[in-house]
Amino acid sequence: MSASKVADANQGIGETTVPAAVCGPFEPCVWGDFFVAYTPPPLQAGGHASRSIHWQMPNATRPEEWMRGRVEQLKWEVRRMFQAGNAMDLPDDTVTLVDALERLGVDNHFREEIDVALSRIHGDGEDDTDVGSSHNLHAVALRFCLLRQHGFWVPTDVFDKFRDGMRGFNAELRHNPRGLLTLYNAAHMAVPGEAVLDDAMAFARRHLEADAARGKLRSPLAEQVCRALETPGPRFMRRLETMHYITEYEREEGHNATVLELARLDLNLVRSLHLKELRSLTLWWRNLYNDVKLPYARDRIVEPYFYACGIFHEEENSHIRIVFTKVFVLLGLMDDTYDVHATLEECQMLNEAIQRWDETAATSLPKYMRMLYIKTLRNINGIEDILEPFEKYRMMAYIQKQYKLQSNNYLQEAKWSNGKHIPSLKEHADVTLMSTGLPFLFSLALMAAGQVVVTKESLEWALSVPTMVRASGEIGRLLNDISSYKRGKNKNDVASTVESYMKEHGATGEEAMAAIKTMVEQAWRRINGACMELGRTMQPALQWLVAMTRMLEVFYLHGRDGLTYGYDIKEIVAFLFLKQVPV
Repeated sequence: MSASKVADANQGIGETTVPAAVCGPFEPCVWGDFFVAYTPPPLQAGGHASRSIHWQMPNATRPEEWMRGRVEQLKWEVRRMFQAGNAMDLPDDTVTLVDALERLGVDNHFREEIDVALSRIHGDGEDDTDVGSSHNLHAVALRFCLLRQHGFWVPTDVFDKFRDGMRGFNAELRHNPRGLLTLYNAAHMAVPGEAVLDDAMAFARRHLEADAARGKLRSPLAEQVCRALETPGPRFMRRLETMHYITEYEREEGHNATVLELARLDLNLVRSLHLKELRSLTLWWRNLYNDVKLPYARDRIVEPYFYACGIFHEEENSHIRIVFTKVFVLLGLMDDTYDVHATLEECQMLNEAIQRWDETAATSLPKYMRMLYIKTLRNINGIEDILEPFEKYRMMAYIQKQYKLQSNNYLQEAKWSNGKHIPSLKEHADVTLMSTGLPFLFSLALMAAGQVVVTKESLEWALSVPTMVRASGEIGRLLNDISSYKRGKNKNDVASTVESYMKEHGATGEEAMAAIKTMVEQAWRRINGACMELGRTMQPALQWLVAMTRMLEVFYLHGRDGLTYGYDIKEIVAFLFLKQVPV
């Protein structure tokens, strides 16, 4: 998004109250207290209407009350669409509806209907004769992509009819950019070893890039192709896709006005809650950051909250976002202490105190660490108040255990750094993919959700740190290391996986980064495969993990590091939280 598009949103954004000179190796906060004082402008009607939303409401009705009532009406109408699609056996129409609901960010209201519809479509068989418009590349690729994203196995032979005698893709497809875009996105649902999808990916990308370079694509397809070539659809942050697609959808032929109205209303209602949470968290963080007095540590709260919104944006997940964000930034304070400031002896002292998990251990720490230690214990122990009653005490024991393990991992990294040791790739995998915090934060989110949302089976699976969870942590580690290698590390940072690869393989930096990118791709494919191997009851948890991994693509795109350098994603954050969407 260009700077001009968010210029209005950026007006009045202040800098941090902490002077840049005392912010250690990190830049100051780019948001300051902006979200404490920010007041959204009044909602306005959109589309072809020019009336204020207040004009449409009965007297004495508050905008939010009217909007929520209207949302319920629209949800009922969408459910009727599912019923009609099932009754008339129109799988293509149903798949198109599901795709629109997901890209517009309102699929959470229809999870049962979507699961029933896709189960029925998948149960009809994978033969293309069961799919309407079976020679329509867009329809076949969209069906393939959606079913795989929801954990249904679909073989790649559904694309055989689009391949020529040499087993390459038919050259005539180059005249079908919409179909090529859908094929390109679908190919990114590949599992290891699927050469057909490798071919599809390369073929579609080549022709889409050529069309884009020649200016042959019309809006909104041109913008959608640009996004996909940068980050493929299955790996793109869903909430950002909603922000883009909500303005593109009405320009698509045959768009559904009911679905679009629902999406606009829902987005504004959910964003209103997000802004309230941002205000509350900013105040909490400002007090915490001022209390611990660690000017060398990153002053970040908006970026971690942005991360949480990208995983679970829905209104019903408010308490998960709050807990997730607080633990995220507490880990950040500890990580920065180990990484950029403490001596090795001080790191060992902090780790010993964390293993004790007792406020009285604060007296054994250097003075500057004591408040950090006390605030960490109090905030982590406070999580107990929001957990579901079932097995609450076992969960608290796990959270404390994981925090202790995080500290152990940070200490190990400090030892490597202090000894100028370049760990092997295996050593990295054993320590640093866990030190990303992703496995811990994922399990924490499942605990906060409770068994109404996430099954006990899913939680036990996550706690075992299986292949899919490790793959997500690996992607986080590798993308972070590519960024740090390009930018240059802080002086106490441990050697990255890029440096480890260079040492093990005698490779140049460019060769190592290329190899690391291939490792990221293979990790994504393992995640895709795991989603289709595990049971249907696991899907809610699996989709959260996929969403967590998508967020890494946002934060580390093109070597940026949005968690460390707030300016890297400032425009994206403003776009998500501040760009006005009329209702």
